[in-house]
Amino acid sequence: MSIPFRLVRTVVRVLRLPGVPQGLTAATLAGLAGVHGAWAGGSAFPFTTRAELADAMVGADEVPGPAACATMAGLLAGAATLVAGVPIVPPRWRRVGLGVIAGVLALRGVLGLTGSTSRLVRGAGRGERFRRLDRTYYAPVSLALAAGAATALARSVRTARAAH
Repeated sequence: MSIPFRLVRTVVRVLRLPGVPQGLTAATLAGLAGVHGAWAGGSAFPFTTRAELADAMVGADEVPGPAACATMAGLLAGAATLVAGVPIVPPRWRRVGLGVIAGVLALRGVLGLTGSTSRLVRGAGRGERFRRLDRTYYAPVSLALAAGAATALARSVRTARAAH
């Protein structure tokens, strides 16, 4: 399947519009927060069993417990809020937070591409299905989210400089 060059060019133009990468990143992080919240509540979404979920999403025999999933949901929700630019902290702290978010997501992406996710997430990455999904989807999405957070950071820095 080939993607028409015009479509790619249009997507690139849209992504260059001010605020679009920031908005897409914030929305994706918020969606991931919601899914982690559902997992904390016992859901197996988008799978039928928790065992399937554990195999595909963690590469382990069991899904992390409710506290770990709820913690991750909270961190992702906080990241979405910072990327979206909701004023929950002073601008300087927002920039620090965006730098941390971009760095953590970039690290997650690189570790996923190199098959080393277990270095970041204890007990993860043992299953072949997870490793395949990690390299194909999870790591590239993490890198795209890191780029979106970095874009939000750069925009925030430009805004701060313009104000002085």
